[in-house]
Amino acid sequence: MWRLRRAAVACEVCQSLVKHSSRTKGSSPLQKLHLVSRSIYHSHHPTLKFQRPHLRTTFQQFSSLTNLPLRKLKLSPVKYGYQPYRNFWPARLAARLLKLRYLVLGSAVGGGYTAKKTFDQWKDMIPDLSDYKWIVPDIVWEIDEYIDFEKIRKELPNSEDLAKLTPDLDKIVESLSLLKDFFTTGSPGETAFRATDHGSESDKPYRKVSDKEKIDQLQEELLHTQLKYQRILERLEKENKELRKLVLQKDDKGIHHRKLKKSLIDMYSEVLDVLSDYDASYNTQDHLPRVVVVGDQSAGKTSVLEMIAQARIFPRGSGEMMTRSPVKVTLSEGPHHVALFKDSSREFDLTKEEDLAALRHEIELRMRKNVKEGCTVSPETISLNVKGPGLQRMVLVDLPGVINTVTSGMAPDTKETIFSISKAYMQNPNAIILCIQDGSVDAERSIVTDLVSQMDPHGRRTIFVLTKVDLAEKNVASPSRIQQIIEGKLFPMKALGYFAVVTGKGNSSESIEAIREYEEEFFQSSKLLKTSMLKAHQVTTRNLSLAVSDCFWKMVRESVEQQADSFKATRFNLETEWKNNYPRLRELDRNELFEKAKNEILDEVISLSQVTPKHWEEILQQSLWERVSTHVIENIYLPAAQTMNSGTFNTTVDIKLKQWTDKQLPNKAVEVAWETLQEEFSRFMTEPKGKEHDDIFDKLKEAVKEESIKRHKWNDFAEDSLRVIQHNALEDRSISDKQQWDAAIYFMEEALQARLRDTENAIENMIGPDWKKRWLHWMNRTQEQCVHNETKNELEKMLKCNEEHPAYLASDEITTVRKNLESRGVEVDPSLIKDTWHQVYRRHFLKTALNHCNLCRRGFYYYQRHFVDSELECNDVVLFWRIQRMLAITANTLRQQLTNTEVRRLEKNVKEVLEDFAEDSEKKVKLLTGKRVQLAEDLKKVREIQEKLDAFIEALHQEK
Repeated sequence: MWRLRRAAVACEVCQSLVKHSSRTKGSSPLQKLHLVSRSIYHSHHPTLKFQRPHLRTTFQQFSSLTNLPLRKLKLSPVKYGYQPYRNFWPARLAARLLKLRYLVLGSAVGGGYTAKKTFDQWKDMIPDLSDYKWIVPDIVWEIDEYIDFEKIRKELPNSEDLAKLTPDLDKIVESLSLLKDFFTTGSPGETAFRATDHGSESDKPYRKVSDKEKIDQLQEELLHTQLKYQRILERLEKENKELRKLVLQKDDKGIHHRKLKKSLIDMYSEVLDVLSDYDASYNTQDHLPRVVVVGDQSAGKTSVLEMIAQARIFPRGSGEMMTRSPVKVTLSEGPHHVALFKDSSREFDLTKEEDLAALRHEIELRMRKNVKEGCTVSPETISLNVKGPGLQRMVLVDLPGVINTVTSGMAPDTKETIFSISKAYMQNPNAIILCIQDGSVDAERSIVTDLVSQMDPHGRRTIFVLTKVDLAEKNVASPSRIQQIIEGKLFPMKALGYFAVVTGKGNSSESIEAIREYEEEFFQSSKLLKTSMLKAHQVTTRNLSLAVSDCFWKMVRESVEQQADSFKATRFNLETEWKNNYPRLRELDRNELFEKAKNEILDEVISLSQVTPKHWEEILQQSLWERVSTHVIENIYLPAAQTMNSGTFNTTVDIKLKQWTDKQLPNKAVEVAWETLQEEFSRFMTEPKGKEHDDIFDKLKEAVKEESIKRHKWNDFAEDSLRVIQHNALEDRSISDKQQWDAAIYFMEEALQARLRDTENAIENMIGPDWKKRWLHWMNRTQEQCVHNETKNELEKMLKCNEEHPAYLASDEITTVRKNLESRGVEVDPSLIKDTWHQVYRRHFLKTALNHCNLCRRGFYYYQRHFVDSELECNDVVLFWRIQRMLAITANTLRQQLTNTEVRRLEKNVKEVLEDFAEDSEKKVKLLTGKRVQLAEDLKKVREIQEKLDAFIEALHQEK
C-alpha cells in the first residue's frame, strides 16, 4: 500500500494533465491551453535543476486567433523542500529518462488531439460567406473540388483512438514507485509525509499570487483580443470598401442596373432641402431626423465631422469663429470621394489637396455671403453632399460654436443668435443631438451641456462625444474624472451613448489617415481601456460614426411615415382652401407667376415698335413745345416785339435763336424724347387690359419699368446731330404756300391764347375774386388783394392813355401811381407796382398781339411779294413758322432715333432686368405678394415634399 501511495504522489502531475485536457474540451476557443505552458508548469520537467513538488495552478488563457507574442509568466518564488543527498545517481538518472520518454509520447498524442479540436472549432467560427459569393472569386468556392477536407478530418485521430494510444498511467506510476523505493533509503512513511508537507507549504503562498496575476493577464489578454479583432474588422472593412468601390464604378458604367443604398440618403437629403425652403423656421411642419452637431467654440465639432466624412473639408482658424452659418452635410456612398454643393454642378475631388483647398475657400465665401452687414452669424444653411466608398449614410448639420462672451469684432447679438439657431434645430423632436465636449478643458467651463439638457432633458436623442482625450489623459490629474464625464455624472445632461475620440495632434496639415492611426495607437496604450473606464465600443470616430448612423436610420424609419401622413393632411387642407377662394384660376407659384409676368412685359415692350410714326411725331412735337414755349415767348418773342421796326425785330430774333440752339435746344429735345419713351413704355406697362388684367403683376411691372429706365441712357451722339438739324431749320424764313402761313398763324394764336389765359389767372389770383364771385359764392378779398386791385386799376388808366406804352415803367411814372394811390388812402410799395405792371402790361400786349395776328391772316399776299407795309408787318408770324418747322423736323429726327435705336436698347435693358430679378428670390418675394401667391407656393411645396417622401418610403421598404 505504501508503494502505491508513493506512485500516486510521483505521477500526480500526469493525472492533472489528463484532467485539464478533459476540462477544456468544451471551453471557448479563446481559452485553450497553449502547449508551451504545459512544460512550464510540469513539476518534473527535465529542465529543472532539482526535483520540485507539484504546484497547483490554473492554465494561462490565450487567444488562438491572435498573433501577439507570448508573454513570460511572472511566477512567484516557491520554497522547495530539502532533498537529502543520495548516492544512487544511476537510479535517479534511469527514473528520469523513463519519465522523459512517456512525457514526450503523451505530449505528442495530446498535441494531435488538441490540433484536431482546434480545427473543428475554427471551422465553426468561420462566418457564412454565401451572401458574398459575388465578391469572392469563383475559384475560392470551387476549392473543395480539389481538396477533400472531409478526408483530412477523418484521418485525424478521434478521442477513442487517442485513448488507445495513451499509455497506462497507473502502471507507469507503479513502475516508477518500485524503482524509486528500490534506490531510496529511510522510512517510507516519513518520506511520503515530508513530500506532502512540503507541497502544502509551497502551495499556500503561490495560490494567492497566481490569482492576482491571473486577473491581470486576463484583462490584458481581453484588451489585446479586442484590439486584434478591431484590426481584423478594419482590414475586412477596407477590403470591402475597395470591392464596393469597384462595384459602384461598374454601376456608373451601366454594367449593373440595380438601385444602390446611396440613393436613399440622396433622396432623403432632397426632402430636407425642400423642407428648409418651405419651413425655414423649423416649426411643426418639419420633424424629420437630422444629426445636429453642437458644441462650444473650438471644442472639435468640425474635426469630428471631418473624421466621419474622411476629408478635411471645412475652413479652419486658430481660436477664431470659422463656422458662421449652418452647413448641412449629406454623406453617401459613391465610387469616388467627391463633394459638391446643392446649387452647383462642380465636383471637388477630395483626394486632391488643391480641390480640398478650393472647397474650403468656397465654403468660407458662401458663409461670408450669407452673413448680412452688421451681423456675425447667419441662419441660412449651406447644403453640401459628400460621396465616397465606405462612408456611413447620414445627414449632419454643423452649427456655429456656442460662445459665452461676445468679443471685439462681433455683433452685439451674436451670442443670442447662435443660441436661437441651435435651439431651432434641436427643438425638432426627431433631431439627433451630437453634443461635442472638449475633454482637455474643465467641464465646468462648458455651456453647451446646459443648452442640450434643456432641449432633450431625458437624453433620448442625445449622443455625447468627448474630444481631445489624449490631452485630457495627459493633463488631468484624476483619470476617474474622465470616467465621470463619459458616464454623464458631472453634467445634468443625459444621453443615449457616450464616446471618446481623438481628433489629431492639433496640426491642421495632418491627414485623416494619420489622425486615425494616431487615434488607434493612443487607445491601444491608453489607461482608460486598460482600467476598464472605457469600453472598446466607446472609442474611435469609426465606432462613433457607426453608432450615429444606426441611430439616425432608426429614427428615420420610425418617423418618416408619420411625417408623410402629416403632409398629406396639409395638402388636402390647402387644396380645399384654393378651390373655395380661387376656383377659376390655375395654381401658379411665385416662379410660374414671374414667368407669366415676364412674357407680358416683353410683349408690351415689343408693342412699342408698333407705334405709328405719326403718333410718335405728334407726341414729341407737342411735348417739346410744352417744354420750350415759355422760353420762346418770354425770352425771344416778347423782347423782339418791343422793338420799333422789323429790321431790329429780325436781328434780335436771329441772335436769340442762335444762342438757344447752341446751348439749350438739343439737350431739351433729347430730354423730351427720353421722357416720351418712358411715358409710352409706362402706358403700355400699366394700362389695364380689361378682364384679362391681373393686378398681381402691378408691383413687378412698376419695379421693372423703374429699373429699366434707370439703366437706360440716350445715345451721346444724338445731341450733336440734332443741333445741326435744328440750326438749319431755324435759319429758313421762306414760307412756300398759304397753307403753311395759316398753320403758322393758328400755331401763334394758340400759343398767345395759352399765355393770355395764364396771365388772366395770375391777375385773378393777385387781385382776388371779382364782384360776381363775391356775390354768388360769398367770397371776400384780402387786404393785400385789395391793394393789388387798386394798383391794377390805376395802371390800366395809364395804359388807356397811352396804348403804345413800352414794357417798362419809368421812375416818375411809378411815383405818380404811388401818389395817386396814397391820395385814396392806399399805401403801396414801388416793387408791388412793378409786379402788378408786369402782369397788366403782359395782358395788354397779348391782347394786342392776338388782334395783330388776326389782321395778318391776309398778310401772306404782301409777304409773298415782299411788299413793305408799315401798317401790316407780320414778322412775328414768320418767327412762329420757323419755330413750328423746327419742332416738326426735330420730332421727326427724334422719332427715327427712337424706333431705330432707343426702343431696342430699352428692350434689351428690360430683358436684363428681368433676368436679374429671376435670379433674386428675395426680389420676387417682395414684388409678387398676396394670399393667392403664398397659398399656391405652399401648395406646390407640400406636393413636392409629399412626392419625395412617398418615393423615399418606397425605396426604404425595398431596401428592407
